[in-house]
Amino acid sequence: MSSGIAEKIDAAGIIAVLIVDDVKHAIPLANSLLEGGVDTIELTLRTPAALQVAKIIKKEVPEITLGFGTVLTIEQVQAVVDVGADFAVSPGCNPKIIAESTKRGLPFAPGIMTPTDIEIAIQEGCRILKFFPAETSGGIRHLESMSAPYNYLGLKFIPLGGCNLDNASSYLQSNLITAIGGTWVAKRSLIQSEDWSTITNNAKEIRNLITEIRSKGQV
Repeated sequence: MSSGIAEKIDAAGIIAVLIVDDVKHAIPLANSLLEGGVDTIELTLRTPAALQVAKIIKKEVPEITLGFGTVLTIEQVQAVVDVGADFAVSPGCNPKIIAESTKRGLPFAPGIMTPTDIEIAIQEGCRILKFFPAETSGGIRHLESMSAPYNYLGLKFIPLGGCNLDNASSYLQSNLITAIGGTWVAKRSLIQSEDWSTITNNAKEIRNLITEIRSKGQV
């Protein structure tokens, strides 16, 4: 992953994972997150609207660092490159997808859950990895134990899957973590009901927590 995008993700500390069904929600959603202090998102490729939503956000809300999730095919890699994605992630660690992303100049964080996954990612040149599914895999204790043999490489991780405001601090206090990801900031139901104020409040809560933890010099 390029140093510029890696620095933006690290500065953000939080990636809002979004499932958006309607393009009309693109701009108010992006603005509600920005108002709460969250400027980095992962649009999941699980809805037909995702690519069009990205185009709108890239044009109308350029302050957003825009990534894509659930990138599973070579065709999807090309599609997200074409709309100007800043980065992409996947649930698993597929060397073909990593190679295609590298070829296309797309910063990419593959999903890992085992040491074998980590070694495949290292082999493909990745140094920022998505830890998924984080909570059901054992959380930060599992990650710290699993990643210990590779610490000298300076790997950084983005945990997703079960992360929320209640357990965020356990991850954010670890030097292994560059940012956490989760749907709780802007749940699909909140987007569908256009509850922008709750999304902004959720964003403010996690932003305040990140600021508090980092001000103590814990990460």
